[in-house]
Amino acid sequence: MDETMVSVFRNFNEINYLIIFFIVVASWLLIEFVERVFPWFAGNVPERFRFKILPLVPVLRLIIWIVSIIWIVPMIIHPTPENLLALLGAVGLGVGFAFKDYVSSLAAGIVAIYERPYRPGDWVEIDGAYGEVKSLEARVLRMVTLDDTLVSIPHKKIWDSNIYNANDAKRELLCVANFYLNPTHDAQLVRQKLYDVALTSPFVQLKNPIRVSVAEKPWGTHYRLKAYPIEGRDQNLFTSDLTVRGKAALLKMGIELAVIPFASSERGRMQ
Repeated sequence: MDETMVSVFRNFNEINYLIIFFIVVASWLLIEFVERVFPWFAGNVPERFRFKILPLVPVLRLIIWIVSIIWIVPMIIHPTPENLLALLGAVGLGVGFAFKDYVSSLAAGIVAIYERPYRPGDWVEIDGAYGEVKSLEARVLRMVTLDDTLVSIPHKKIWDSNIYNANDAKRELLCVANFYLNPTHDAQLVRQKLYDVALTSPFVQLKNPIRVSVAEKPWGTHYRLKAYPIEGRDQNLFTSDLTVRGKAALLKMGIELAVIPFASSERGRMQ
């Protein structure tokens, strides 16, 4: 075993520790530069460019680390195919047992960069947490919720959780305001009034369609007012604006809101 290890690794006096140190430091500084400058730049350009710049951060970080490892490994071992396989096997076996969940998240992070179920700038929901993806780290993604809370979620969630992506690297993000009304009213008139409410909102993106869907329920009529805000970050303000102004307009028309007699356990199913 000792002879095998000696044949794999170079002698200590053959290894240039100073160059290795400089490679590690340079890689770290370059990654810090990418993680700081690119988001700053993305925040100071038009929104349509933001979704093209932010996804470059995790890709560039991965490339920097791969190049650094490829550069350093031949300085430490004799770069023969046998030695590389032996080293990878030993490291993989040890790390796999000791850090199974950590390695799973790292592997899922690489898959996430390739398959892109989420990118920086996307609005996603994972395990009940909904927010804007701010960064993709090696092990976790970090998102900021509508309540301005930072949430860190391991990438390994992509193995067994549903990922809901509201905009998928696009500027457009659909918002929905719900209205529950007494069924005794003119539905065509209500649809037009809700459409006008969205059309006159200061947050609406007019190049995208505004739709009002209607569904009859045992307790009344359910209206869903669907429209797109100018900025995805304004979705909370936009939905609130539609709800407040829509409710005021309906009450002014004399429309009665629905009174739902179900127990609280039943209300979750009326959506």
